[in-house]
Amino acid sequence: MKLFSRLKVGFGLARRSGRVLRAHPKLLVFPLVGGLSGVAFLATLFGSLFLTGPLLRDPGPALFGALFVAYLVETFVASFFSAALIAATRSAFRGEEPSIRRAIGVAWRHKWPLLAWSVVAAVVGVVIRAIDSQDTLVAEILAGLFAVAWSVMTYFVVPVIVFRDPSVTEMFGESARTFKDTWGESLGAMGAVDVVTVLLVLVGAALGLGTYLVLPVGGTARLLSAVLVGGTVAVFGALVGKALTGVAKTALYVYATEREAPEFFDDMDFGALSR
Repeated sequence: MKLFSRLKVGFGLARRSGRVLRAHPKLLVFPLVGGLSGVAFLATLFGSLFLTGPLLRDPGPALFGALFVAYLVETFVASFFSAALIAATRSAFRGEEPSIRRAIGVAWRHKWPLLAWSVVAAVVGVVIRAIDSQDTLVAEILAGLFAVAWSVMTYFVVPVIVFRDPSVTEMFGESARTFKDTWGESLGAMGAVDVVTVLLVLVGAALGLGTYLVLPVGGTARLLSAVLVGGTVAVFGALVGKALTGVAKTALYVYATEREAPEFFDDMDFGALSR
C-alpha cells in the first residue's frame, strides 16, 4: 500500500502543478526558449556533420567529439532554462508574481555549477553512446541500465544547484538522496506528466488529421494546414509537459528539504513522504 500512496501523491503533484501553470502561464516561456535554442544548435551541428558525411559513417573519435559538444551545449541550455523555471516557480510558491528577467538572472548566477554539471553529463552521455554502439544485446542492456540509473541519480540536480549552490560531488549526492526519499512521488509525477503530454500530442495528431480531412483545399496547402494545426498543439503539449515537470520537481524538492508545503500544494498529503 505504501507504493500506491506514494504514487497517489506523485499524481497529485502533477495535477496541482497544472494549477500553478494556469495561474502563471508565463512559466511556459522557459521551456519554449530553451527548446528553441537547443533545436537551433543541434540543427546547426548535425547539419554540418551531414555535409561532412564520413563523420556519420565512421563512429570514431571525431563523431564522439561532436556528440560530446552536442550533449554539453544541449544539457547546459536545457539546465539553464530549467533553473530559471525553478527560480520563477519558487517565487510563485512564495505568493509573488514570477519575473522572467529575475529568474534568468538567478540561472545566470549559477552558470558555473550548471556548466560543471553539463560537462559531467556530456561525458556520461558519450560513454553510454559508446557502450550502445557496440551493437550487441549485452551492450544495449548495459547502456539502458546505465542511462536509467544516471537519470534517477541526477533527477534533482538542477533544483539542488539553484537552492544550494553545491560543489560537483555534493550536487550528485544530494540529488540521489532526495530521489531516494521521494522515489514514489517522483515516479508518480513523471508518469502523470508523461500521460498529459502524450494525450496533448495525440490531440494534436487528431486535429491535424481532422484538418486534413475537412479542408476543401487540396495539395500542398491542405497538407501544410494540417501539419500547422497538429504540430502547434503537439508542440504546446510538449511545452506543458516540460513546465509541469519543472513545477512538480520544485514542489517536491521544497517539501523534501524544507518540510513546508508550497502554495498551490497545501491541500495535499505531503506527509506521505515521511511515512
